[in-house]
Amino acid sequence: MAKSDPKHVVVDGSNIATEGRTAPSLKQLNEAVMAFMQEFPSTKVTVVVDATFGHRIDKKEVADFNSGIDNNELVAPPAGAVGRGDGFVLTIADKIGASILSNDSYQEFHDDYPWLFTEGRLYGGKPVPHVGWVFIQRIPVRPLTKKIVKKASREASRPMPVPKAPPPGAKLAAKPKVVERPKASNNDRPKNSEKSNSKPKVTTVNDLTPFLNFVEKYRVGSKVKGTVESYSAHGAYVRIGDVLGYLPLRSMATPPPRSAREYVK
Repeated sequence: MAKSDPKHVVVDGSNIATEGRTAPSLKQLNEAVMAFMQEFPSTKVTVVVDATFGHRIDKKEVADFNSGIDNNELVAPPAGAVGRGDGFVLTIADKIGASILSNDSYQEFHDDYPWLFTEGRLYGGKPVPHVGWVFIQRIPVRPLTKKIVKKASREASRPMPVPKAPPPGAKLAAKPKVVERPKASNNDRPKNSEKSNSKPKVTTVNDLTPFLNFVEKYRVGSKVKGTVESYSAHGAYVRIGDVLGYLPLRSMATPPPRSAREYVK
């Protein structure tokens, strides 16, 4: 029995543009949308991207991206949107009863949008070599434990917090001190002049692009796997792909363990 085309589909552009890639591609997103419209010619299509999309694509694609935004071919959520890009996609689909094209399961939103499990409301797609884009109906993958998802849902529904302190391990430039120097005689020359004139270097923990990719893929409260690189007095430094994170003792267990070395290896 042939199935009818969906009336309206909201494309999770950030997800589709990053399928099989480490960074989003506007070209890949365009190819996917065109292929979907060719396969479902009677379906209305709305393409949504997250607020950081324009900063993560190749510089050569920025002009086309800005043109797409200006012409309403692409839609980005307003600044400070609750739930960020995913929340905006789901809000649009919920308002008009549309389906969604995405390979994400939106696990932290299952309680808010139970219709995600209704047949025909979620489509996935992948580029297949020598074939092109192939699209298929999906059912979201449920989380392993409901407790984890409830915690993630509360955190993911909030706007991204503004850091109030530098990340662990970051080295900040020391505040210069004003010192009155006594007049030196010809025989009294200052020592270690090079050391006193040198300025401490400020180092960053993570590069900008991998960090943006990480915060877009994993929301606050998400469960990830990493490798411990080193320990500190109050936690451990964990490598998660290309990003270095910090796991404090208070986040390991309740009550916190005495040392990170005893709790994580």
